[in-house]
Amino acid sequence: DHELNPSAFTARCVAGTGASPYGAVLAGLAALQGPKHGGHTARVAALFAEVATPARAKHILAARLARGESLPGFGHMLYPDGDPRGAALLSQLAQALPRHAALARSQAVVGAVEQLTGEHPTIDFALVTLTLALSLPDGAALALFALGRTAGWVGHVLEQYATGEMIRPRAKYVGV
Repeated sequence: DHELNPSAFTARCVAGTGASPYGAVLAGLAALQGPKHGGHTARVAALFAEVATPARAKHILAARLARGESLPGFGHMLYPDGDPRGAALLSQLAQALPRHAALARSQAVVGAVEQLTGEHPTIDFALVTLTLALSLPDGAALALFALGRTAGWVGHVLEQYATGEMIRPRAKYVGV
């Protein structure tokens, strides 16, 4: 599990109120869909669409960086040496579909990003690669991410129930 990421923390907070496990998992799903969390996969999919072909990868990525834009799907604060989940999934895809066009585009993007920034792909990038390789519908990467996170949320919810406590962070008003 990834410590108390926003969706896990949200699920725990809702469980702490005594809400049902369904309500707590639903709260985790609500947090996950945000563009800074699991919804980040939509930005990765847009990057894939922009690159379009392996030959365009380095040019498109260098142009994004020159404009000060980020490269979604690369660099993870918990994994400065690379997201092992993303690496594992990309490795399995390379073994299963070595000549697939989506994998060739993915590998071109990974190579170009590593050359330009030294950053490595995240699970978001790998999930988008998977959905393209399997011709899954738009939004499938987020659905797969949510499916994987659900087991972790259930674990957090059960732990929170066992404490019998409500999570209530303190806050101090600092405005005028």
